[in-house]
Amino acid sequence: MILVDTSVWIEFFRGTPSAHRKKLHDLIVEQEGIALVPLILTEVLQGIKRDSDYWGVRETLLSFPIFISRGVETYIRAAEIYRTCRNRGVTPRSTVDCIIASIAIENGLVLFHHHKDFDLIEEHSELRCLKT
Repeated sequence: MILVDTSVWIEFFRGTPSAHRKKLHDLIVEQEGIALVPLILTEVLQGIKRDSDYWGVRETLLSFPIFISRGVETYIRAAEIYRTCRNRGVTPRSTVDCIIASIAIENGLVLFHHHKDFDLIEEHSELRCLKT
């Protein structure tokens, strides 16, 4: 199952001509298992300006499985991811990214992103990322 990050959804819904947008389009057409976490759902939806676009995007995103945290363990793992990266000289810029990575790890999801912090997290944790 592939967890698609906000960075890719934004390119997809904006129609940005990029390798990430094309890959997500191909994954949807090929009916690959695509998933979300609540934080990604929130980030994408809060960025939509027009109500007419909001409802369509909301419906589309809710058609995919949404994985939630397993509780306190998720947040402890997120803190450990952050601390490990920082101790190795690469501090993630976002706690939210560490939480997303933690949920991906605990559910065996492969993260598809366009965000350099996740590459750093992948180098120093069990996170697996899909490359374009």
